[in-house]
Amino acid sequence: MDFESAKKRVKDLTEQINYHNDRYYNNDSPEISDYEYDMLLRELENIEAEYPVLIKEDSPTQRVGGERAEKFSPVEHTVPMESLHDSFSYDELRDFDRKVREVSASPKYVVEPKFDGLSVSAEYRNGVFVKGSTRGDGRVGEDITDNLKTIRSLPHRLKKPLPFLEVRGEVYMSDESFLELLKYQEEHDEKPSKNPRNAAAGSLRQKDSKITAQRKLDIFVFNIQQIEGADLTGHKQSIDYLAELGFKVAPFYNIFDDIEDVIAEIERIGESRGEFDFPIDGAVVKLDSFAQREELGSTAKFPRWAEAYKYPPEEKDTVLKDIEINVGRTGVLTPTGIFEPILLAGTTVGRATLHNEDFIKEKDIRIGDTVILRKAGEIIPEVVGLRARGENTVPYEMPKVCPSCGSPVYRAEGDSAVRCTNTTCPAQLMRNLIHFVSRDAMDIDGLGPAVLELLRNENLVNSPVDLYKLKAEDISKLERMGEQSASNIINAIEKSKTNPLSRLITGLGIRLVGQKAARVLCANFNTVQKLTNADIDELTAIDGIGSAMAENIAEYFSLPKTQEMFIEFETLGVNLTEPVEEKKNDIFAGKTFVLTGTLPTLKRSQASKIIEDNGGKVTSSVSKKTDYVLAGEDAGSKLTKAQSLGIEIISEEDLMKMIEN
Repeated sequence: MDFESAKKRVKDLTEQINYHNDRYYNNDSPEISDYEYDMLLRELENIEAEYPVLIKEDSPTQRVGGERAEKFSPVEHTVPMESLHDSFSYDELRDFDRKVREVSASPKYVVEPKFDGLSVSAEYRNGVFVKGSTRGDGRVGEDITDNLKTIRSLPHRLKKPLPFLEVRGEVYMSDESFLELLKYQEEHDEKPSKNPRNAAAGSLRQKDSKITAQRKLDIFVFNIQQIEGADLTGHKQSIDYLAELGFKVAPFYNIFDDIEDVIAEIERIGESRGEFDFPIDGAVVKLDSFAQREELGSTAKFPRWAEAYKYPPEEKDTVLKDIEINVGRTGVLTPTGIFEPILLAGTTVGRATLHNEDFIKEKDIRIGDTVILRKAGEIIPEVVGLRARGENTVPYEMPKVCPSCGSPVYRAEGDSAVRCTNTTCPAQLMRNLIHFVSRDAMDIDGLGPAVLELLRNENLVNSPVDLYKLKAEDISKLERMGEQSASNIINAIEKSKTNPLSRLITGLGIRLVGQKAARVLCANFNTVQKLTNADIDELTAIDGIGSAMAENIAEYFSLPKTQEMFIEFETLGVNLTEPVEEKKNDIFAGKTFVLTGTLPTLKRSQASKIIEDNGGKVTSSVSKKTDYVLAGEDAGSKLTKAQSLGIEIISEEDLMKMIEN
């Protein structure tokens, strides 16, 4: 490649990699596989090696891809959280060994699994956990202390009260927890997570730590960043010591003095990875001696004493035998591919989602074709593409009627989903009932999917309204249900009648209306009658209610079936109102606040509530419409922008004085 072509290709690759970095690190929503990303980065590295003059300080090869999110306070890493250089062949590992031996005599290597999660730091003072942060860009990360506290395997207090300790670990989601999350997302018609790594990263970066706690995250701690109170000379010794302190460490980490033995261990791990209940995407080779590590040092981005070996994604060919259609809670028709069963990454695979009509057309796959399958994140089967066209195959067409109830289906303009038009479709009903009784909605304890299925089979429940017509004897006669269980369920149903209207609206599963939107809606229209009378203009005037959501809400409440349902709910004693919270006063009426940084005594949620209770409005971004920016310690770019716009900056003390006065 000549210089001009190399220059152009470097520019193109840099733009592509930066885009995919943002999707992966900052949005937890990658668009390409790890392998495809690695190949882009490797191509850029090779060109820069040939033409060093093209290397820029901000090249993706010179830095970690993540950035600190504005919603979290910044944490500066005293010891940089470096990335690892990747190898994709055993010859590259042998080359790594050669370079190490040029500097260090008789090296020993520790080989351990490369976990596929989110890298974090955890700090302890006098044996007590005090701070947790993400890697971010390697030098500045995000404060996620409260979220890390929800991980049960991360000790809050060490078994030995060391003066200071900072460790590095990988937060991950087990296969079991990931499948539970996918089931929840399917039942609630949420966009499914692509793989366990994205699910873990998205869960850990939730502003509400209660959501993080529900995701059942776990952590492996694999490195000591800083320590006071103990002298350690090698990596294996340090991992043993971490286990003694109470940390969960890798289930295996073996030491070798020959690179060929290292390679054999990597092969062993690769052959076993289908048996693990945690996601891995490779193996890590680390020089054991800390003194030898000091001799080798680091590049701008990578330590020279460690190397990651990335396993290539296992792909296999199989025949697409059929396409099944499943109907979701909101009537979405989802195609599922039925394949000739194959063994893939340790398990037998015979089914995989085909997502929607556009996905099938984009991949140009047909029943009878030979397709390429792989496992995303080593767990979820996915179709990569077409391998060979089958004989006499024809393009696939989505059904014109719902396979569950026979009603016509439709696809709205700009929407990738095909939907059933029948709101009482049996396939939708079961998922609607599961959602209706869920914790986020009416929270009816004891009515799990199995019990609901029994009630449906006995024709006792054909709508959410029917739940409130149940009698104890209806439930007690069901299989594996006794009088006490029946009594408990009836009590839970009675208790749910007192829930605020917003919970009922959440449970009814109006398209695009989730828990937050339901609360906002009912805060503005606190009775069913007001909601029924609200027009689209009134709905869109509410912050947080967009035009598409408003149209769905207006259409839903205009249906005669909806109005009949609410009459029945009222007759059965279900609460149809939302309590109106009285504001303390309106001193901030018409004023918009933005919060940034860490406040001295208040959490941001507490400060927001104080402002809203006094008539103000809190938004997440600074604009010319912002009246005040409430700034705390380590305020970031929002403060800078506010200063440039001449917006008044206030402290927590200023806020309280404004209220007092």
